[in-house]
Amino acid sequence: MVHFHHGHHGYGSLSASLNVAYGVAMALNLCFVAAETAAGFLFDSTGLLSDAGHKLTDVFSLVIALVAFRLAKSPSDVRFTYGYRKTSVLMSFFNACLLLAAVCVIVAESIKKIGEPAEINGAAVSWTAGAGILVSGASAFVLMRSRSRDINTKAAFLHMAADALVSVGVVLSGIIISVTGLSVIDPVISLVIAAVILFNTVKLLSESVRMLIDAVPDGVDYDGIRKMIAGYPGVESVSDLRIWPVSVVETALTAHLEIAEDAAPETVASGLHQALKDAGMDIVTLECKRKNIVR
Repeated sequence: MVHFHHGHHGYGSLSASLNVAYGVAMALNLCFVAAETAAGFLFDSTGLLSDAGHKLTDVFSLVIALVAFRLAKSPSDVRFTYGYRKTSVLMSFFNACLLLAAVCVIVAESIKKIGEPAEINGAAVSWTAGAGILVSGASAFVLMRSRSRDINTKAAFLHMAADALVSVGVVLSGIIISVTGLSVIDPVISLVIAAVILFNTVKLLSESVRMLIDAVPDGVDYDGIRKMIAGYPGVESVSDLRIWPVSVVETALTAHLEIAEDAAPETVASGLHQALKDAGMDIVTLECKRKNIVR
């Protein structure tokens, strides 16, 4: 019997770029939140306040994601054999819950404003939201390169991209208010913002829950991986194949393999490991047995 294990850590190339990306995005958004909140109170605009609240949750999301990323790099010890990597998934779940709370607040305030619409300065709303488009667009751009490997960074990128679109809606609402004087448009736009937040939040919450219960990560073709292993030269059969997320950036795989009598288990396991690594598996453990050995 041969046991073959390898752990591959995918953090090194991401750390420096992520630190810069998160720092820039957090600074841009925090400054804009302060400015948009002030404008929202000054012009009594629920749309601006909702947008500011949305961006504030994105600042929290960025902080949570960065902390999660650092925890995901934690070393293992005798008590926590995978370190604190799984806490990165918990952070993602908490992030989604935070966004859900923000949706509830926005909806409640918007409904109240619809019943009692206040006079709004449409031009001020449009100019303020226009600046928000630039901030969200710049933030999405700096996060774009790192979004594919980390669920939290991917979520942050999607939030920023959605923010830019939401700000476009707020700009349009300001223009409509300026032309028609219909101040009720402002809380209506807030409800649209809430719907956008909810849509992205449900997706994030669903993915986080699946990762918490060790479901096969999104983007991993379980049947395809099984067929690749079973079809690898020297492999007679594969059983007990398990694939699960160790953290938001690492995927683990274990499997029992039955090796042909004329094949070298060490050679098969070593070659198969490289193939699995190329397929996106970061931590691989294979148990190999020759076909002629009775279990």
